[in-house]
Amino acid sequence: MNEKIEPILRAENISISFGGLKALDNVSLTINPGEIFAIIGPNGAGKTTMLNVLNGFYKQDEGSIFFEGKKRSKHMKPNVIAAMGIARTFQNLALFTGMSALGNIMVGRTMKMHSNIFSQALYWGFSRKEEIEHRRAVERIIDFLQIENIRRTPASMLPYGLRKRVELARALAAEPKLLLLDEPMAGMNLEEKEDIARFVLDANEELGYTIALIEHDMGVVMDICDRIAVLDFGKKIAEGTPDEVKANPEVVKAYLGTAEG
Repeated sequence: MNEKIEPILRAENISISFGGLKALDNVSLTINPGEIFAIIGPNGAGKTTMLNVLNGFYKQDEGSIFFEGKKRSKHMKPNVIAAMGIARTFQNLALFTGMSALGNIMVGRTMKMHSNIFSQALYWGFSRKEEIEHRRAVERIIDFLQIENIRRTPASMLPYGLRKRVELARALAAEPKLLLLDEPMAGMNLEEKEDIARFVLDANEELGYTIALIEHDMGVVMDICDRIAVLDFGKKIAEGTPDEVKANPEVVKAYLGTAEG
């Protein structure tokens, strides 16, 4: 008998409106431990809105979210949700441009720092030991993403593709249980896309991260994702494996329109 897998995250009947526009309309989805899950759809389908609800930036009007089997209050703040184990990258870069790549990645460790302001000021004992441990964790991520040579470079001086890699590194530094990636390959050339796709796949297979991502490059989505949910005008029109989604007539219609006339 196959044992039923408990989803790491389950969203049930999520709806949210902005003014008169219903951005999400009764959307449900499940993300299973250890998988790469994609949310796709045409522009304006509600994909980023869904991620914003999942990590608490938006509060849904209706519906419930369960994380690791426990129902989450819709009024829970993003920093609390991050501390629970949900990390996030953004469609538009959100780095601290005046900080080095290393400094930006260290920010991702904030939720794991336990020393208080007094021990930090004294800088010995537990505080010093903790910082050394965090720096070791960050250096492992830097090695993993092959950005050793830019560790001291200010984010403002980095090319776009490397900035996106630093943002991914910062999210990985939080050691999340669920990693949300909002268009991690947007605006990249082919070589940069291939690099990020490989790192996402390795983060899942080698480091064991559960990942949910939004991505417009269907070739990448079909190659690296285990399951896919498709949104269109705020509604979920399909969910399944890449092969199931590709064969779904509603998905074809949403992306290509109809051949009538």
